[in-house]
Amino acid sequence: MSRQTTSVGSSCLDLWREKNDRLVRQAKVAQNSDLTLRRRQLAQDALEGLRGLLHSLQGLPAAVPVLPLELTVICNFIILRASLAQGFTEDQAQDIQRGLERVLETQEQRGPRLEQGLRELWDSALRASCLLPELLSALHRLAGLQAALWLSADRLGDLALLLETLNDSQSGASEDLLLLLKTWSPPAEELDAPLTLQDAQGLKDVLLTAFAYRRGLQELITGNPDKALSSLHEVAAGLCPRPVLVQVYTALGSCHRKMGNPQRALLYLVAALKEGSAWGPPLLEASRLYQQLGDTPAELESLELLVEALNVPYSSKAPQFLIEVELLLPPPDLASPLHCGTQSQAKHILASRCLQTGRAEDAAEHYLDLLALLLDSSEPRFSPPPSPPGPCMPEVFLEAAVALIQAGRAQDALTLCEELLSRTSSLLPKMSWLWEDARKGTKELPYCPLWVSATHLLQGQAWVQLGDQKVAISEFSRCLELLFRTTPEEKEQGAASNCEQGCKSDVALQQLRAAALISRGLEWVASGQDTKALQDFLLGVQMCPGNGDTYFHLLQTLKRLDRRDEATALWWRLEAQTKGPQEDATWSLPLYLESYLSWIRPSDRDAFLEEFRTSLPKSCDL
Repeated sequence: MSRQTTSVGSSCLDLWREKNDRLVRQAKVAQNSDLTLRRRQLAQDALEGLRGLLHSLQGLPAAVPVLPLELTVICNFIILRASLAQGFTEDQAQDIQRGLERVLETQEQRGPRLEQGLRELWDSALRASCLLPELLSALHRLAGLQAALWLSADRLGDLALLLETLNDSQSGASEDLLLLLKTWSPPAEELDAPLTLQDAQGLKDVLLTAFAYRRGLQELITGNPDKALSSLHEVAAGLCPRPVLVQVYTALGSCHRKMGNPQRALLYLVAALKEGSAWGPPLLEASRLYQQLGDTPAELESLELLVEALNVPYSSKAPQFLIEVELLLPPPDLASPLHCGTQSQAKHILASRCLQTGRAEDAAEHYLDLLALLLDSSEPRFSPPPSPPGPCMPEVFLEAAVALIQAGRAQDALTLCEELLSRTSSLLPKMSWLWEDARKGTKELPYCPLWVSATHLLQGQAWVQLGDQKVAISEFSRCLELLFRTTPEEKEQGAASNCEQGCKSDVALQQLRAAALISRGLEWVASGQDTKALQDFLLGVQMCPGNGDTYFHLLQTLKRLDRRDEATALWWRLEAQTKGPQEDATWSLPLYLESYLSWIRPSDRDAFLEEFRTSLPKSCDL
């Protein structure tokens, strides 16, 4: 009777194994298919077949003769499911746990052990494999999947302990995961073993590449390019898929740029461009390199190519039905050199760099293209400026208006400003509480007072360009009215009032006031009304003592009005400011405001101050 039972059991085992092998072959046929829908359907059918097979095997009590096949089916099921979903799920962790529990069931290790976590289960299962060598190969394969799952979830401590157990090591080398991965030596697969989609050695190679890549990129992001180099070279020298190799070469280029090796950086970026069609990251990194070298034409050309590249849908290769390196990599961090953003973000970088480098006409065209691109879809919601690489919509409008004014297209700038005002007009009654929330950093629209005020400032400058002095002064006055109406109270002590957002708003507000007062004062000067100009420049000095331009314009006006004593006293204050320690610009200003301030910065400042100094009485000139 026992012989008959053994024969029946062996027959079932053969049938189960045959089904596993057939499903693995089906998945491999699907992998090689050029037809996307057929490929997906074949793979999905194979997955469902493996699910059913696993259900059959686990519906019976765990048995040592069947466990190698059962663990193989678990591995094939997890590999195919993760590759189809392009990621791991909690279900796969439970599949692994169930496999380990089945191993322990054969050793009659039920009860409390099954309440342990996965890490403890692995310790117990690998110890049990010493008594069951026929399970060792399948357990190492399952361990490779567990390692992949933990690496993708960033559970590096658990991964290190698992590798130490696999290596039968308690050397305390767990801090060097790369060394532990290299030391791991999975047993060779037996020739007559059930078919598997991916063996343990293949999983090890993927883990090595993915971990070295993650470590290298993290070192680069945290400012250690020299340390990043060794890890990234390790990736490039290994079995690295082409899409990942493009990213690795780009990261190596970034390392060498930051280390002051521009030629080597350029070689890696060229290699990245040759390796694949994902040209965004290397082109963006090339623009950074050319900017660092001061080669503006090459920088802008790289950015133009970047915009074109992001306009072409990226056709990545169909994923293999394996655990691939890409599956274990995190999405690019905003601080990563591999994050190139969207086409609109790239277009903004191009437009802003044209504006910053004095190419106003190009900047204006790029900004208009950008606005058309952004407004073509659903209307973007107004929100505070996010992290790089781009500003919020109102700031894009303001930068575009600046570019148009600088390009001599004042009428177009006015049209753009009117459009922005129509979009923000509903917020004007709420200005007072918006500013209070800006100061505390508690609400969503802290920059609204600045946007509306800056729009009137730019309208004033556009009317100056069109020669309508009266309307220009009216717009500058409107800007000042809004700014003074939203004056924040003195900051209180405490975390809420010291938040970064509130500080940025305050600095921008102060400089915006100075810009409006100087602009209106200059129009008074142009119309011969020096007394009114004097009032604006005096107020500018009081409201924005850190802005040297207000002092200069006040000094010029005092001299014209022949108020020599006051002018001399002011000149001494300017001299003291120049010779004293300069304050660091803790907060950067928005680009539109930086550009505007450069317009009203006097070009003859140094010559005038030297002329004034020589005109002082000898007794004062000390």
